[in-house]
Amino acid sequence: MTDRLQQLSDAGVSIWLDDLSRERLETGNLADLIKNQHVVGVTSNPSIFQAALSEGERYDPQIRELAGQGAGTDHAVRVITTDDVRDACHVMRTAYDASDTVDGRVSIEVSPGLAHDTAATVKEAAELWNTVGEPNLFIKIPGTAEGWPAITETLANGISVNVTLIFGLEQYHHVMEAFVAGLEQARDNGHDLSGIHSVASFFVSRVDTEIDKRLEASGADDGLKGRAGVANARLAFKAYEEFFATDRWAALEAAGARRQRPLWASTGVKNPAYKDTLYVDDLVVENTVNTMPEKTLHAVADHGEIKGDQVRPFYADAEDTMRALADAGIDYDDVIEVLIREGVEKFVKAWDELLASVTEALEAAQK
Repeated sequence: MTDRLQQLSDAGVSIWLDDLSRERLETGNLADLIKNQHVVGVTSNPSIFQAALSEGERYDPQIRELAGQGAGTDHAVRVITTDDVRDACHVMRTAYDASDTVDGRVSIEVSPGLAHDTAATVKEAAELWNTVGEPNLFIKIPGTAEGWPAITETLANGISVNVTLIFGLEQYHHVMEAFVAGLEQARDNGHDLSGIHSVASFFVSRVDTEIDKRLEASGADDGLKGRAGVANARLAFKAYEEFFATDRWAALEAAGARRQRPLWASTGVKNPAYKDTLYVDDLVVENTVNTMPEKTLHAVADHGEIKGDQVRPFYADAEDTMRALADAGIDYDDVIEVLIREGVEKFVKAWDELLASVTEALEAAQK
């Protein structure tokens, strides 16, 4: 049987799981995925934690313990989520060591309500880093305008960062600038640059969802539906290659710095008419991460088509696609603005639901 996930890994794509729960940790499911499915990283977000806590009973003993201590909701959520992430870091430690600290990473996100508050983001990033206390941790910071200086300052403090909610090319350029500025400051602060890592999480499927909706509304499809997400991501990798070919980066690399790898996020298809491995098969290129829901991971293992580099040879095609979308009346800048705003709103909503469910569980445990 063809080991498609091995082929994907051999092509230079790090396979990360876009899910984390105590059930995965306690049943050995995560360890099994590492051993048998080539998984070398884990990402979490408010939606994932909210789903994990609302299903099953594995958090009940800790909820009762926290309730007995008189813990408030915010403290309880911090303890529960950081405990899971710390345990996942332990499970991932072998992959971290085997990859020269590049993979084996586990991500935890700052409270999404802080997405537009630079100072509060920096403060919470440091608190999460110190609370988890593991070197293979990533702190997720949204790639909003207010997030850019927070990314720089957090990296300057020697903390590894996963920049999330990146949708647009101009936005991505700001993220890379923030990354390099952070490493320059970290160097000046005396940090070992080889120990500071970062990924830039570029969202894919949501771009198609928004643009497809606009194409349908205007009646201007003309074969363009389902093409924007991949084209946009391919052009992001082109921007990445150009950015990290500069003398400015070369100076940092000579000092031990590692590149901020592009990470393809939101890679489960939203439209069932599209091939379920679309955002994996068509974005294969070295030195990237693809973080997948487990459903997508199993689909790739079963019938993914791994055909070597599917990004660099298609730059011109991606540019043609984006021009055709503009000619069809798609306002790219407006699409990106809407996606960033909605991305933050969705995570805030999930976070609020998480807080509400923990509040309810604490109150029930005190009765």
